[in-house]
Amino acid sequence: MAETEYTARGVRIGRWLRSLTRAGQVHIKDGRLELLTSYGTQIDSAPVEEVRAARPWFGRGDRAVASVNGRQYVLTLTGEQGKQEESGEKAAGRFLEAVRAARGRPDFG
Repeated sequence: MAETEYTARGVRIGRWLRSLTRAGQVHIKDGRLELLTSYGTQIDSAPVEEVRAARPWFGRGDRAVASVNGRQYVLTLTGEQGKQEESGEKAAGRFLEAVRAARGRPDFG
């Protein structure tokens, strides 16, 4: 397994129609994915090998769906502030690539 570090801030984390936080954080570090509220409280965490992530079949390109410990989360990623205003679609793509890299697989499913 490749050790990958990834951090995204300002992420809207929801469970389908219910919003858990509008400015959350996503961390991938030491082989674990963590979803945090804007205050740093952990929403969920799991080894990255057990996480499934993909783009949703519907919706905007700035979203990703992650299954963590059997629970589905919708992540709406915005570009990092101060990083030349990266688009949400690119930010979602970077998240998916980080999960793939941390799992040590070029493909996913």
